[in-house]
Amino acid sequence: MSNLQFSFKNKAAVVTGGAQGIGFQITLSFLQAGGNVAVWDYSAQALEAAKKELSSFKDQVHFQQVDVTQKESCDQAVQALPWPADVLVNNAGITRDKSFGKMSFDDWNAVINTNLTGLFNVTKTLSEKFNPQSMNKRIINISSVVGLYGNFGQTNYAAAKAGVIGMTKTLGKELGRKGFTVNAVAPGFISTAMTQAMPKETLDAMAAKVPVARLGSTADIANAVMFLASEQAGYINGAVISVDGGLVI
Repeated sequence: MSNLQFSFKNKAAVVTGGAQGIGFQITLSFLQAGGNVAVWDYSAQALEAAKKELSSFKDQVHFQQVDVTQKESCDQAVQALPWPADVLVNNAGITRDKSFGKMSFDDWNAVINTNLTGLFNVTKTLSEKFNPQSMNKRIINISSVVGLYGNFGQTNYAAAKAGVIGMTKTLGKELGRKGFTVNAVAPGFISTAMTQAMPKETLDAMAAKVPVARLGSTADIANAVMFLASEQAGYINGAVISVDGGLVI
């Protein structure tokens, strides 16, 4: 038995937050599978760096600076799309971690506006620009295990990611008859540039909480996204797949 191989030739994805971290790996995975990708990211610096790293895919990739909290920015990005979309990966997100007692209204609003309202803005704006010929339209939302189980110091983030799960299940019900499946991936502790800047003892303590005894990689998340985006996953709808090494068992 050979490993499952994905091909996205002649298909196009939009990946928000796609120029860095988990989003960059998702972008790269789609490109390597032959797909076209529109990379939407707020950071001009990250977009420029991604453009250099992905130069060998220049005919397959389109870069756009987008503020997902602003409907007008999303409208402009949709108008600039060079291809109709087959796949949307809502990955853009931020953190403003503090205990509830210390969390300001600005901390709350910033995370909710980006991680939840931003997902609504992008999905609502892009939903009419999907490939009308496709009966395998995919929306994949990046949530978090925090949205399932909560986490100290992340009231805003947990609330937003729980909201993402609620939206995923509702859109799965509403859009299924229109050729869409809508699913969520809930990452656990993932090794990124941000986490790698933490002290080794902190990383070791995080890994010790995971039954498989390691942090996840960005590729672990991208692999789940690729599967959910594929035609092989056509009967999976409204699901939340935890990619966490068993953290929440």
